[in-house]
Amino acid sequence: MSQKKKSAFSDLDLNNIGGWPQQPKIVFCVLLALFILVMAYLLLVRGKVEELEGLESQETSLREEFEREQGKAANLEPLRQQLAQMEQVLQQMLRQLPSKTEMPDLIIDISQTALSSGLTNELFQPGPETPKEFYAEKPIALRMVGNYHQFGAFVSGVASLPRVVILTMHDIQLQPKDGKAITRGGALELSGTVKTYRYLDDLEIAEQEKAAAATAGQPAANGGGE
Repeated sequence: MSQKKKSAFSDLDLNNIGGWPQQPKIVFCVLLALFILVMAYLLLVRGKVEELEGLESQETSLREEFEREQGKAANLEPLRQQLAQMEQVLQQMLRQLPSKTEMPDLIIDISQTALSSGLTNELFQPGPETPKEFYAEKPIALRMVGNYHQFGAFVSGVASLPRVVILTMHDIQLQPKDGKAITRGGALELSGTVKTYRYLDDLEIAEQEKAAAATAGQPAANGGGE
């Protein structure tokens, strides 16, 4: 019977499938359906599955990014309030610096404090000030002679002035006046440049912003004219 069944399948004519017996037709249809399903999966379904996996991964990344941005947005208002408070504190600190009208008297006070401390001002020469964003700095070239105690008294006297005085030192050299070793009671020479600072008033800041805006717009205007 097995040989007969094998003979029945081997005698099938592929050019005349419609004339096949029922059982070979069923087997052939099942195999054809399986072949179609496999090819459909390989050509269509597998690509969609991979695309779906990619979209799911992208969704996860976007969701994480959204959560991060949402967290930043939630903290944005407190950060703005902190920034406003910091700006207010900065303005208060700047207002403690000397004003434009107070600067000449302050420089005189610094020079007089040095003299009253026993220091000798061999050079005390204020230079032109340089405006910054919120303040202006004024360099003073100096050369002072005295001992440790006199320099200490000078620093203490500057700190006790009515206005907040900030002195930053640049290229400062401290050495014995006579060129010998430094001794506790010997004369010392301090030379270099110090810078003191004042705040810019509202009018000066407005003029500075106006000048900066004009400078920034000038190349564009020239370029448009060409």
